[in-house]
Amino acid sequence: MHKRTATLAASIALLFVGSVTTGLPAQGVPAMSHPVVAGIDLERATIPDLQRAMDVGRLSSVQLTTFYLRRIQVFNPVLHAVINTNPDALRLAAESDARRHRHATRGLMDGIPVLLKGSIDTADRQATTAGSSALVNALPARDAHVVSQLRAGGAVILGKANMSEWSGFRSLQGSSGWSAVGGLTANPYVLDRNPCGSSGGSAVAVSANLTTVAVGEETDGSIVCPSGANGIVGVKPSLGLVSRSGIVPLSAEQDTAGPMARNVVDAAILLGVLDGPDFRDPPTLPAAPYTLRDYTRLLRPQALRGKRIGVWRDPFGVNQEAIAAFDQAVLRLQRLGASTVDIAIPYQDIVDANEPPAIRTEFKHDLNAYLAATPGRHPRDLAELIQFNKDNAAVEMPFFGQDLLERSETVSGDETDPAYQRIRAAAKDAAQRGLDEPMRANHLDAIVAPTTNPAWKTVLGTGDIRLFTYTSTPPAVSGYPHVTVPMAFIGPLPIGISVMGGQFSEPTLLAIAYAFEQRTNVRQPPRFLPTIG
Repeated sequence: MHKRTATLAASIALLFVGSVTTGLPAQGVPAMSHPVVAGIDLERATIPDLQRAMDVGRLSSVQLTTFYLRRIQVFNPVLHAVINTNPDALRLAAESDARRHRHATRGLMDGIPVLLKGSIDTADRQATTAGSSALVNALPARDAHVVSQLRAGGAVILGKANMSEWSGFRSLQGSSGWSAVGGLTANPYVLDRNPCGSSGGSAVAVSANLTTVAVGEETDGSIVCPSGANGIVGVKPSLGLVSRSGIVPLSAEQDTAGPMARNVVDAAILLGVLDGPDFRDPPTLPAAPYTLRDYTRLLRPQALRGKRIGVWRDPFGVNQEAIAAFDQAVLRLQRLGASTVDIAIPYQDIVDANEPPAIRTEFKHDLNAYLAATPGRHPRDLAELIQFNKDNAAVEMPFFGQDLLERSETVSGDETDPAYQRIRAAAKDAAQRGLDEPMRANHLDAIVAPTTNPAWKTVLGTGDIRLFTYTSTPPAVSGYPHVTVPMAFIGPLPIGISVMGGQFSEPTLLAIAYAFEQRTNVRQPPRFLPTIG
């Protein structure tokens, strides 16, 4: 091995939790009991349940945080869901317990452990790598806005979750869930199956009870796809509801952070802490009137009564098993009081033609700005990143190359270019009209669709973009919200149902998702099967 590469590999290994592998996960998991601490079943407990237990002294934040840190140590060598744990986590938990003793807690997230996607900056001893060894020596000067919000709410920052390197925007032959610093994240339901999407580590950690909740980030599918594939709830907020400042970017026109949780209540609580205006992210300023501190007050089991729901049955890429399960879910919606109408989402050809070239320009522009502003020893722009990967190919490119990075480097990155502005405007307009028109014509409260197919078997280096469903694209490109909640199991693998609607319709979508969740109780904890036939 090249001396520089060998040194780099050794330094990476020192940073991260458990064993880091570039291949498939170990077969089998350690024996460990159901996730119970202080007699509380964490699989079933909501954040309000945990808060009540801490209020009466049955549980402490230190106990809860210690439980998760130990569980990460046991399970992460198999799951590769967590890049690193926070050296300050137990101190933050102890500070929360002290506040509670003084009757000075900061809200429902006080003392609750949260994992962050590996692209979210923290101004502490944790690296923000976006999965790449190129950023192991980067030194973010301040917390991302979402981290500041979490700290203000008293949350315990537990660590950083693994992710698809550079949010999956490195190669068409790339595999979701793989990064040079974290290895390949395993789906906890069947270990050789893919976690789906670039926030896969966040989803797996939530599903496997390595954390209470996690913060993911999405450009197009990276919250909702892993949430669906790992049997959890994911919320991709409206663009501007949650700040992106301090997050390694892909496209500022589509990127947004959002909650990932085992249940809708926890997702709603986390969203109420994450959202809010940020002067470093101008789109959050006009969104400020639509933010809520408490989304849970709108959650009612009867929320589907009287709702009018559009049913999108044929998103590109959805297989027949998922459609059959979705048909059954639509019948459940009807039995729960909703009226449904089949719809189509038009203009997808326009979106598909214009989204990729727009993102290439945005990626170069936004990444160059992020790298230039981030202190530390690392590539200063996309061109230097491409060269870094070539110089460290044994670490960075053992399975697939960097064709998407190289193709993005060939464009100007100039967002004032009229040609770029035309394609971005075309994509956004088509995506917004594609949702707005059927909603207006049919007087809809929301649109539902299958979120995912069952997770596919990971074969590194063969690419998996062809295996994605494209339910995520209309809300992602339009900037509208998208919520997914567990819908069914196909064999041992979960799939989700997507609920999407107009801009800033999060309260309605969460209420619909909650009513479906409460009356179906689909989620089951993962069994960590090595493989299936």
